[in-house]
Amino acid sequence: MTPATGDVEGLLRELAPQALGAVVRRYGHFEAAEDAVQEAMIAATEQWPGGGLPDDPKAWLIRVTERRLIDALRAERAQRRREDTVASWRLPEDWLAPGADRPPDGDDTLILLFMCCHPALAPDLRIALTLRSVGGLTTAEIARAFLVPESTMAQRISRGKRRIRASGVPFRLPAPAERSERLAAVLHVLYLIFNEGYKSSSGPYLVRVELAMEAIRLARLLHRLLPKDPEVTGLLALMLLTDARRPARTGADGALIPLAEQDRTLWNAAYVAEGVRLISDALPRGEAGPYQVQAAIAAVHDEAASAEDTDWPQIVALYEVLLRFGDNPMTALNHAVAVAMARGPRAGLELLDGLAGDPRVADHHRLHAARAHLLELEGDAAGARAAYVAAAERAGSVPERRYLSGRAARLR
Repeated sequence: MTPATGDVEGLLRELAPQALGAVVRRYGHFEAAEDAVQEAMIAATEQWPGGGLPDDPKAWLIRVTERRLIDALRAERAQRRREDTVASWRLPEDWLAPGADRPPDGDDTLILLFMCCHPALAPDLRIALTLRSVGGLTTAEIARAFLVPESTMAQRISRGKRRIRASGVPFRLPAPAERSERLAAVLHVLYLIFNEGYKSSSGPYLVRVELAMEAIRLARLLHRLLPKDPEVTGLLALMLLTDARRPARTGADGALIPLAEQDRTLWNAAYVAEGVRLISDALPRGEAGPYQVQAAIAAVHDEAASAEDTDWPQIVALYEVLLRFGDNPMTALNHAVAVAMARGPRAGLELLDGLAGDPRVADHHRLHAARAHLLELEGDAAGARAAYVAAAERAGSVPERRYLSGRAARLR
């Protein structure tokens, strides 16, 4: 039985960072290895749909990547004796982490994740390079996440690759002291990957399951490595509690279903239970960080038997804690909606008015969508319809555009 093209693409998205990690561990040459992985993926998309999957797709991808890398490096250094040159390209043995520092399950993806978040790189380079190399996001998707032009993001990613190559970063898990320095960037990267998967910023699908599941997989690996870190635990809990709702987020036709209208019996009960257990374990360890607070908000939503039973005053209080961690306009927007649910739509609209002058969010579809929803709750059908139309015009995701346009049409 031959696999469908979509199945091959999903499998390759999962295997590509693992193949890249394995090849970089053995040969180094991060930038050239990434090019070789892309060539191997092209070969796989050409061969697998017609010829069937190999017995071990990961081993196949690694083997083809190694061949392409070796060919490229041989061509680059043709003046040297080939076999001696290939041997010299391997990383020195003392660069490899001891057995205790190998990641769980022997998966080098986690090492690759920490390498891309090395302190030698500026924070924006760490995140962009990791999203591209480990998360498999396109340059355009990463640019949207950072609200910058695609050309600017392409330059950042190229610069990050050059700096990784020049830094001579050893391919191993960092020592505990270094690990803490890189952890914030690693967590942020996983958070962005999950968000792009759970709520795709563009394209025909609301959810990109393979991205969300890859983020959860990496978060589990990180949690196994650092089980006592409360923010690592908080991020994993947040992902599980959020992804638990995925089965109810879309209808049979792929249409978006908002949280208040979802059939909660479809939610993943195992994910809810695990997420609640994780965040309940993490919160008592000391002052909560932003991922723990977001997980606590998600837990309040997930534990409510219905939308009407949601403890909105508690959610408002948690968002106010979250706002103390930094000036994030999306957090402020979510806080405004929570205030509206707890105290009435007019209170929320007044807070949204304050965000209208913030250039980071003033033209974002979510601000217009939130305003539309609150105006509809207040009974202003004409105002709500105009705001829904404005939101639909700005939404990048096709299902979101359809949902917002449908809401506007219902108010005519």
